[in-house]
Amino acid sequence: MPDRPRVLIFIVAYNAEKTIGQVLQRIPSRLRDLYDVDVLIIDDASADRTFEQGHQSRRAGSLPFPIHVLVNPVNQGYGGNQKLGYQYALRYGYDFVALLHGDGQYAPECLPELLEILRTKQADAVFGSRMLTPAAALRGGMPLYKFAGNKILTWIENRLLQGNLSEYHSGYRIYSAEALKKLPFDRNSNDFHFDTEIIIQLLVAKLRIAEVPIPTYYGDEICYVNGMKYAFHVVAAAVKARLQSMGLFYDRKFDCAPGELSQYTPKLNYRSPHSLALEYVRPGSRVLDLGCAGGYMAAALRDRQCSVTGVDAFPVEASGMEAFHLHDLNVGPPPLDLTQFDFVLMLDVVEHLAQPERFLEQMRRALALKPEAELILSTGNVGFFVTRAMLLLGQFNYGKRGILDLTHTRLFTFGSMLRALEQAGFSIAGVEGVPGPLPLALGDTWLSRLLLGINQALIRTSRGLFSYQIMIRAHATPVLEALLNRTEEYSAQQTSLLELSRAVEDAKVPEVRQLEFDGANRSR
Repeated sequence: MPDRPRVLIFIVAYNAEKTIGQVLQRIPSRLRDLYDVDVLIIDDASADRTFEQGHQSRRAGSLPFPIHVLVNPVNQGYGGNQKLGYQYALRYGYDFVALLHGDGQYAPECLPELLEILRTKQADAVFGSRMLTPAAALRGGMPLYKFAGNKILTWIENRLLQGNLSEYHSGYRIYSAEALKKLPFDRNSNDFHFDTEIIIQLLVAKLRIAEVPIPTYYGDEICYVNGMKYAFHVVAAAVKARLQSMGLFYDRKFDCAPGELSQYTPKLNYRSPHSLALEYVRPGSRVLDLGCAGGYMAAALRDRQCSVTGVDAFPVEASGMEAFHLHDLNVGPPPLDLTQFDFVLMLDVVEHLAQPERFLEQMRRALALKPEAELILSTGNVGFFVTRAMLLLGQFNYGKRGILDLTHTRLFTFGSMLRALEQAGFSIAGVEGVPGPLPLALGDTWLSRLLLGINQALIRTSRGLFSYQIMIRAHATPVLEALLNRTEEYSAQQTSLLELSRAVEDAKVPEVRQLEFDGANRSR
């Protein structure tokens, strides 16, 4: 960023003919001491002379800043107009973009204070809040019903989004261009709840939001917001974002988390495929971990004196592993001697394979040479009651994680997974239903633990309905070639014994046979 950041003061305007000039005059001229400032007005196809008034202010030259005036040929909506302004800021290389309203509801005089926070890199976005100072909004003329609605919606949004903002509904905002580049704001609504959606994106992206108290002003401006419709859309957006964080829903606009969201968070401190696998594996065993991800299972198994070999399609830090092999399981099992292992882990792997049935058949052939080796497999249960309920409502949404993970190529129920294993030639040693990862979704609290216990109890009533995941232990049965070989070898052994018995029988002297005959007669 240059010593003098470039700032775009972006004014959204709709039927603001009477107020746009006053808003421009109120922009503090002292901003030019620290910033290179431009003003952009976008008239959203107003029915009055807003566009002409903007041009008149530009020609008058009464401001120390250049003014650019654009007009949409078709009304884009409050959110759609913002998208154009932010795209303008990114296209022309501004460092910060400050949003003002053409009706004068938000005080331009506060711009220096808000911009200072971004200039000193204390935040990525700054909001002017009317709620930070108790009752200030009411004293500024905010109607009581709007004040109450603002408070209620903000409380709901904070609970759903795990935020702590004093207000989600201020239209006075300044964003850094670097923050906007990380947000898919173009996918947001063109309506008024655009403001809520971009806040959600900031929170998901882990960007810093600062709030500064601002005065509240309500004059004779016309409100174009349908309150009930707005409230519904705001809550719906927050609910969708929360469901997406739980892996139950997916919307691309909220897919902006920093880096790649880990698909394989270790779940070792509550009932899960990871904790169950630790129970199944005997201490001191040799373990092959297919799809070892971050290697956390190797670290846990090492504490049980197990030797672990990891396999994954992506490089993994091999700490805690005896060996690591880079290998794509879609090609087939790794080129290793599987008879050296006592246990093979396939935890949340089979659903990622393009041809899981073929892979399981190949694994069966490799493991059949050591029938005592145990395959431990887990996968999501698409028959989980939440997935069924969503489908009943017409929703089948893939997401960043969970049963409908975007990277899953196949979905299984208990029945289909068991059939796939049995038809591949495995015998089933054990089947278990796994509850949902509620401590991961809701945080490790007393509530999540209580819900986890309820989920486990429900699994006992209907495993197929209430299990979030499927856990299976299986052993490879001998392939037909091996069975035939064994049958032929056994038959050859039995034939040799029979022939030996006959040879011994034939070699007996006649006197011995007569004595045996006489003894048999006397016994009668």
